[in-house]
Amino acid sequence: MTIWEAVAVLAAGIGAGTINTVVGSGTLITFPVLLAFGVPPVTANVSNTLGLVPGSISGAIGYRRELAGQRGRILLFAAFALVGGLGGAILLLALPSQAFDTIVPVLIAVALVLVVVQPRLAAMIRARRERNGTTAHRYGGPALLLGLMLASVYGGYFGAAQGVIYLSLMGVLLHEDLQRINALKNVLAAVVNGAAAVLFLFVAHFDWTAVALIAVGSTLGGQLGAKVGRRLPPTALRALIVVVGLLAITQLLLK
Repeated sequence: MTIWEAVAVLAAGIGAGTINTVVGSGTLITFPVLLAFGVPPVTANVSNTLGLVPGSISGAIGYRRELAGQRGRILLFAAFALVGGLGGAILLLALPSQAFDTIVPVLIAVALVLVVVQPRLAAMIRARRERNGTTAHRYGGPALLLGLMLASVYGGYFGAAQGVIYLSLMGVLLHEDLQRINALKNVLAAVVNGAAAVLFLFVAHFDWTAVALIAVGSTLGGQLGAKVGRRLPPTALRALIVVVGLLAITQLLLK
C-alpha cells in the first residue's frame, strides 16, 4: 500500500466511523476503497469489520449520555445481537458472496419505509395501547428481539445499512427518543462487529495495514459522529437516515 492509498483508507475510516455513529452504512465507504486498492473481497470484508470495531465503541462512548438508564436493554439486546452476529459471520465464511445480493436492497428499502412512517406508526400504537389500557413494553417485545437478531445476522455477514435497519425496528417498537435509540444502535453495532471479528481472527486472512488504518480513522470518526449526531433534531436525523439508505441501495444495485 502506497502512502496515498494509506491516506485514502485512513480518510475512509474517519468517514465510516462518523456516518456509522450518526446513522450507519459506513461499510459502504471503506469496503469499496479496499476493493479499489486490490484487496480481495472476503479479505476486504473481514478487515473492514475488524477495523470498524473501535469506531463503534468510540461512537457508543460518545453517546454515553443517551445510554443512561438503558442498562437492561443494552444487556438483553446485546445478547441477541451477539448470537445473530456470530451466525452472520459463519454464513459469510460458508456461503458465496452473492448470497445476499438480492435480498439486501429489499431489506434496506423496507427499513427506510419504516423510518419514514415511524412517527405515525408510533402514534397509532400509543393510541391503541391507551384504548386497551396497556403500556409499552420496555424491551419492545418478542418481535423486536427477533428482528434485532435477524438484523444482526445480516450485520455479521456484511453490514451495509445495518444501522438503518436497527433504527427502523427500534423506532417503531420502542416508545423512546430517537437519539437514545441511536445510542443503542451504536452499542449493537459494536457487539456484532466485535463478535464477527473475533471469529474471523481464527479462520480468515486480514490485511493488517488496512485494519490499523480503518481502526484509527473510525475511532476518530466515532467521536466526531457523536458530536454531530446528537445535535440533529429528529426530523433532520430521520431525513439523513433516508438519504444514506437510498445511497446504500443505489450502490448495492450498481456494484
